[in-house]
Formats: sequence, structure tokens, C-alpha cells
Amino acid sequence: MISIGEDNKRACCGCSACRQSCPKACITMLEDDEGFLYPHVDLDTCIDCGLCERVCPMLHSADVEVEPLKVFATRNMCEEERLASSSGGVFVALARRVIDTGGVVFGAVFDEHWEVRHTEAKTMEEVRPMMRSKYLQSRMEDCYRQARERLNEGYTVLFVGTSCQIAGLHCFLRNRHYDYLITVDFVCHGVPSPGVWRRYLAETFTPDKSRLLAAVGKNSVLLSLNRNAPIGSISFRDKSTGWEKYRFVVHKKSGNKARQNTVLLSTIFSDNIYMQGFLANIYLRPSCYACKAKGGRSHSDLTIADFWGIRQAMPDYEDDDKGVSLVVVHTEQGKDLLSQLPQEMRECNIADATKCNPSYHRSVNEPACRTRFFEEFRKGRPLSAVLEELFHVPLHTRILRKAKRLALRGTKMLAKSILPKSAIHALRRTIKGE
Repeated sequence: MISIGEDNKRACCGCSACRQSCPKACITMLEDDEGFLYPHVDLDTCIDCGLCERVCPMLHSADVEVEPLKVFATRNMCEEERLASSSGGVFVALARRVIDTGGVVFGAVFDEHWEVRHTEAKTMEEVRPMMRSKYLQSRMEDCYRQARERLNEGYTVLFVGTSCQIAGLHCFLRNRHYDYLITVDFVCHGVPSPGVWRRYLAETFTPDKSRLLAAVGKNSVLLSLNRNAPIGSISFRDKSTGWEKYRFVVHKKSGNKARQNTVLLSTIFSDNIYMQGFLANIYLRPSCYACKAKGGRSHSDLTIADFWGIRQAMPDYEDDDKGVSLVVVHTEQGKDLLSQLPQEMRECNIADATKCNPSYHRSVNEPACRTRFFEEFRKGRPLSAVLEELFHVPLHTRILRKAKRLALRGTKMLAKSILPKSAIHALRRTIKGE
């Protein structure tokens, strides 16, 4: 019988393979006080069959990384689809190929409360909400069961998720090989708390703050947000200012098509308080700090990502700042599907491709301030206030950093004209204190 306590939450990735496999339906996924879902077992109905433990990807992870067959840089030939994607648009191209051959696609979409859940798509219209990155953990619900049903019915299934979700699917299927199953994971920084995201939305977009403060519990906040919030769409990675300097953008909900493009919020990702906390690793799931599914260990057919560092890895690649996808091929099935896409493929090696994508290989570190953050979160303090306190940099430190930046800039300008490269590097190290 699987058991997750307060002291071993790193041992659960929240994939829900255990719940979906339980023959007595005695496992429920319940949210903890950090906003993450964990399995809870009804001991009165549990028959101690052990199936939940046998399908747990955290208990049955691979020990070593999987050596990739091929590594490619690629981008969707349809510029409109690429601009509507987070990176190079390879996901929507893969999905179209599967849909066109009568298959189905499983991926993550926003629900009616602007949280994220996995669902099934049989048409391209249903696939489009799965596009773009969504920076919070999705609820798997019954998608493993549904995928197994489709496979048994003879459908080709494309299943896309985080590495731990793909590992969970394979464990749920008891590692049975299906000729028509293609699994795709992505290079994952870590999954933020849905509870923190819910609080951020409520604090940012609830018109009547007094009602929000009076609300108690998840459901009341959700109802308040759903009834009053003017949100029509959310993009964590809007590329209107370019792929590399993406923006966090929220558009207004409106019955008038002319007003649907009205922007409620638009900030460079590094200036948005929610994205700052995410990128600082403050409210990731505990298991994300020791992920067991990276580097192909999920047994995915393909791993996709933004090809950050494309200019360094492939200096002759024509980067138009509209997005480039990195694709790591792990299996012949993945290679075969990728070869069917009408896209330009440029091969490279895994070392160069992951220099600026370190999350392919390793987990991020847990910050020391995580405990304090959630202590304040439980008290109901506004997220912006808590995060601004955690991010606060003393004045003297800011002055020193700026002085160093100015000194480095001046050194670079001076050195270009009078110093050899070896002297330039030595001077830079001296200024940085190395």
C-alpha cells in the first residue's frame, strides 16, 4: 500500500498512476497545504494488493540516462503556428500528423478556472488549447486509463507530458510495448504549485478584494474568481517581443470579438512576480528537486524543448527570434514519426544542445527560502508582498552589483582597443572576484 506522509513528499510526483490503477478505487488525490495533489488511501476498502506500488514511477525509475539516438534543431514550417507556440512549434506538427492518420492526442489545457488538466483531443481544434507552455502542474485525472482504452481499440496515441507523467504512464501500462503509442516529454524546470497559481490569479484579477479576503478554502476562491474575473486568455510565453524576451500576457474576456484582444496584463517574464518565484524555484513540487525521470529515464520516444543557446551550439543556424525547437530522439518509433514531418531538421550532439538546457540532465536546487515562503503562504499573506520580501536586495548590494557591471562594461570597451585577450579575461576575473 502506497503511503505519502509529510516527511517523504519528495517520493511522490503526483502523476496519479496509483489512483488510476487501484482495483477498489480507494485512492483519492487530495491537495495539501502547499497546493499539490497527493494520494490518500481509504484503509477500510484497501485490499493491500500492492498494485499502486508496482505502478509508481518514483519506486521504479531507471538508474542511468538513456543515450539518445539523434538530436535535432527544428522549427514548424507554418510561421503562424510557430508564433502561436512557445518554441519552434514541433508539438503541433507532431499532433497534426497523428490526427491526420486517425489517431488521438493527450495533452494539457486550461480548465474553466484557468488551472491545468490533461485531456484527449481527436481534432486539431481540440489540440490547439494544448499548445504553449503552462507553468503549473496539470491534473492527470483519468487520461492514463483513457489512453489505454484507445490503444486497445487500435488508435495511434500521442501522449505529451512532463517526464514524470510519461514515466507514470509507462508504469501504469506495466511497461507493455504498444506499436501505436508515441510518448513525448519536455525539458522541465519543475512544476509550480497550482495552489500558488490560484492565489496569484485571485489576487491579481478579482475585482472585489474584500470578497477574496473573506473567502475561505479552495472552492470559494475559485467561484469568486470564475464569476468576476475578466480573463479571456493567458499566455506564459507570448512572443510579440520575440522568442527570447517573451512576455507574460493576459487578455480580456469579451463577447465582442473586437475587444477580445484587449490586454489586461503584459510584462516581460522576468518582471512578473509569479514567473520570478517560479524561475527562483521557490514553489516547485518537492519531488522536482530530485527528479528521477530526466535524461530519457522516462522512456519517452521524444523529448522536446526550446533550443536555448542555438547560436552557440549551431553558429550558422538562421535564428529569426520566432522560436526553435530542440528534439531529442530516444526510440525508433519517435524517429519514424519525426521523419514524417515536413520540417527542416538540423542534427547536432546532445552535449552542445544541453549546455543552455541543463534541466535535461539535472534537477534544480531547492532554495533556502522555500520553507519561509510556504509559512507565509499558509497565513494568507499576499503573494506579491511575500515574494518581494524574499527577493529584496539591500541597497549596498545593489550599488556594488551596478558598480561591477559598469566596471566590466568599461573594461570591455578599453580592453578591445589596447589589451590582448588573455589580459582581458584576467581583468574580468579580478573584477568579478574570482
